[in-house]
Amino acid sequence: MLFYKKVIEGPVIVAKKCIFAAMDNFAQTIETWYAVNKRELPWRDISDPYLIWISEIILQQTRVAQGYDYYLRFVHRFPDVRTLAEAEEDEVMKYWQGLGYYSRARNLHTAARSMAGGLFPRTYQGVRALKGVGEYTAAAICSFAYGMGYPVVDGNVYRVLARYFGIDLPIDSTEGKKLFATLAAEMLDRNHPALYNQAIMDFGAVQCVPQSPDCPACPLSAGCVALAKGCVASLPVKQHRTKTTNRYLHYIYVRAGAYTFIRKRTDDDIWKGLFELPLIETPSPLTEEELLGLPAFRELFAPGEQPVVRLIRQGVKHVLSHRVIYADLYEVTLPEATASFPSYLKIRQEELDNYAVPRLVQLLLQP
Repeated sequence: MLFYKKVIEGPVIVAKKCIFAAMDNFAQTIETWYAVNKRELPWRDISDPYLIWISEIILQQTRVAQGYDYYLRFVHRFPDVRTLAEAEEDEVMKYWQGLGYYSRARNLHTAARSMAGGLFPRTYQGVRALKGVGEYTAAAICSFAYGMGYPVVDGNVYRVLARYFGIDLPIDSTEGKKLFATLAAEMLDRNHPALYNQAIMDFGAVQCVPQSPDCPACPLSAGCVALAKGCVASLPVKQHRTKTTNRYLHYIYVRAGAYTFIRKRTDDDIWKGLFELPLIETPSPLTEEELLGLPAFRELFAPGEQPVVRLIRQGVKHVLSHRVIYADLYEVTLPEATASFPSYLKIRQEELDNYAVPRLVQLLLQP
């Protein structure tokens, strides 16, 4: 693992002697590559910390291709801190609908409301204190907006550094995080921190990609330890794999004349703050007959009412980061004046599009 254990086991100065020799050429090479290959993105080459903040939060758990249009729509409706702070949470969630990881939207809204006078913080400590902003996001905002010398360390940066320097310490270990933080700080171009940070992030996203990178065309190939040792595909190392669980959801779309029923999720989970159809969750998949026989299903309806039930979709698979959801959709027909679902919000069917719902519900309701 070359000299990197010395960063942890001994004085950092020992590692610095090795790093400094390669630092200038490394940064210059990546910045030169970036000048030719950088992606044209709407949040690039701007210094507005609010817009950079929005882009960084969107891209925390979202690919650029998916987040691009969401960013444009979001900042068109909420162009500054004040407009975001003054908006209702339901509207903010609606503009976030489909992006997933909805706590990001709630945190954005809370953070905007915490900014006195609608002014974005101008110090690293102030930015870091915003709800939902971690070290990486604070470094990105302060670097891009204010030219501060904070290195960004995201998945792309981990990959580039791990491969180039041949580091096999797990990036999700305590030692690994400390080592990469130290190395990233040493490699930072202090004269052009914003340029360098954006360059190495794009380099990892475009050139040093996770699977089958084009190493012969890489400008860093001559000094890449992973390429020399034939271990590009195995770096970076991650010690913990996310454990996935299965969930089985049975949604009910009610047709009560011109109306249907929804409710807002208040549980502290991934869909908190979103609206959903009536739902029954079970520990295992159920047939239609089994679902209709559940006490929980019968309890949804007022005494004496006889719903007409039809299975619309079954076993729709929806994969999230740490769970796999299998969903069924049932259509239930009731009289318009039904007494069922008293704890739900009764809305006209055409109004459903006005409410932010999970992506899964969107998929289920598609023709």
